[in-house]
Amino acid sequence: MLHTRIDHGEPIGFAAGSVPRVSIVDGAAATIDRLADEAAPSHRFLRAAWYAGGGDVPMRTMVATRDDGTPLAAIPTITAGPALLGLRAVPGSYWPFRSVALAPDAGVRELAALLAAPAVEAGLGTVWRLGPVYADDPAALLLRRAAGQAGWTTIDRTLGPTYLLDLHARDARADRRVGGYARRLAATGTVEVRTVTGGGWTDAVFADLARVERASWVGQDTDGSGAKFLSPAQAARWRGATRDPVLAAGLSATILSVAGEPIAFSFDLAAGDVQYAIASSYDRRFAAARPGRIVTAHQFASAAAAGIRTVDLGAGDSGYKRQMGAVAGPPLVDMLFVRNRAAAELVGWRWGTVPGLRGELLCRPEPCAVDRGAHRPRLGRLVPPILAAGALAAMALSVAE
Repeated sequence: MLHTRIDHGEPIGFAAGSVPRVSIVDGAAATIDRLADEAAPSHRFLRAAWYAGGGDVPMRTMVATRDDGTPLAAIPTITAGPALLGLRAVPGSYWPFRSVALAPDAGVRELAALLAAPAVEAGLGTVWRLGPVYADDPAALLLRRAAGQAGWTTIDRTLGPTYLLDLHARDARADRRVGGYARRLAATGTVEVRTVTGGGWTDAVFADLARVERASWVGQDTDGSGAKFLSPAQAARWRGATRDPVLAAGLSATILSVAGEPIAFSFDLAAGDVQYAIASSYDRRFAAARPGRIVTAHQFASAAAAGIRTVDLGAGDSGYKRQMGAVAGPPLVDMLFVRNRAAAELVGWRWGTVPGLRGELLCRPEPCAVDRGAHRPRLGRLVPPILAAGALAAMALSVAE
């Protein structure tokens, strides 16, 4: 069930000299890669090139360093929504998720001191977005607690669970069924499966991926906005990512061809013993032979042989994912960090409304009930924040994905 949670937190005091130094760097700062190298294996893909894959919108990075010069945090953001509102958002390639680079030993108190520093607003603005991100993501949890202590309000919009597949617990019968599909497909021509990764990313590979998408339901029945390689701008995001040798080695494309023609692919990212399923597609002309299942089975076998234990299939479309043996994992959340408390209270009501769904007010009464009763400010004092919040509410909808 989608809902909105509003967490105002309680500000605390800070010891003198405990505020990290803040600098604002144009673009994706090199500090991001330094912190990524120290992150948990499942998060080491959160590199400068990953954030730069979010598009061609100008980016800046708020870099925080400790007194000894070691990095504490590097949070890149881009503008989002109407420019007048000043909203910023952590960018990133479309999927798996968007988190931020923090020192592995970062603590709540020093992050709270950072977020309370006036200089932070120059980098993050007064309203900034982090998401989609896992609800149990360590960086997100730390930032939520720190933001509350620094006087920020955090608003969460729950998007639904991810689905996780244990490769070691897969049902072997599924692979036997795929064998039948492969024999059916072979009747139309020679079947070949190849995997591209590392130094194998070429213009020809990206052209093959775009060719499959163009012949798929995404390219045939939609406006193409959900594609990954169909347009030059979409492909440029992933071309840029593969220029980073770490990301190039983690990303892979498993491509199924018949008689030399690419007809299906699986596009994935391996990080430690976790694999994130980014996208898959197939030429609808071959739908009867289940090319999507064939290429997925090959990819899973390859991933298991490489030491992958868990495949994160993302959120949504739970039916076919459960058929594959996946189970519900941690939910994804969209987070807004808002400096003005009154504006945050009003923004929260619209942040929980998702276009394309029922459009109802998706907000639990208890978390949303704040500033009630005798302590409610008079309306006259809230007119400017209310006007700002109305604009922010429209913004919240405009940046919802």
